[in-house]
Amino acid sequence: MKKLVIIPAYNEKDSILSTIQDITEHAEGFDYVIINDCSTDNTMDICLYNGLNVINLPVNLGIGGAVQTGYLYAYQNDYDIAVQVDADGQHDASYLNILEKYLVENDVDMVIGSRFIDNEGFQSTGIRRVGIRYFTGLIHLLFGQRITDPTSGFRMCNKRTIAMFANEYPRDYPEPESTARLLRHKRKVAEVPVKMRARSGGVSSISKSRSVYYMLKVSLAVLMERLR
Repeated sequence: MKKLVIIPAYNEKDSILSTIQDITEHAEGFDYVIINDCSTDNTMDICLYNGLNVINLPVNLGIGGAVQTGYLYAYQNDYDIAVQVDADGQHDASYLNILEKYLVENDVDMVIGSRFIDNEGFQSTGIRRVGIRYFTGLIHLLFGQRITDPTSGFRMCNKRTIAMFANEYPRDYPEPESTARLLRHKRKVAEVPVKMRARSGGVSSISKSRSVYYMLKVSLAVLMERLR
């Protein structure tokens, strides 16, 4: 099976090399592509200097557009499996084979690496955990399935989900909305426990000042998915 790691990157100069090293050392059989989302630091220079596989976006598309670019790359190059791994070092590549095994053996469309099943490793900040529990409850209320870590970017998809996301993918803060979209289409979504790490570089796109906007926008997007 052809397997691709999609790595959206915006100003990840401090962690991009260690992220790639983690993948090459602990995820045998996985290709990777970095989607440089118009970084303003020297992330792109580092990628070019080290001969990394990178797509350089001409304009900043945000996390959703960067990830969709990765899915489009996967679709056009006939990959069977695609998995998103953040460039900030939070996601442990040694779990990729575990995610793949669950995805294939249980014939699911997407499997999410959840930090809240075993509650081990980095658990995010207190205020973000409140938001995560809120989206867990909202998705359960609207779609009848409990997703413990709906904001996790550590998610692996099969071929038909790659095709769906290559065609259409949420732009801003896409994880809860894309999960809701799959559930609306009666696709199988599952979770497996993982341990995450604190970010080793970069800055989160969700600042304190944008938290309210994030909650309102994503809530509305998830609700609209249910009403379609």
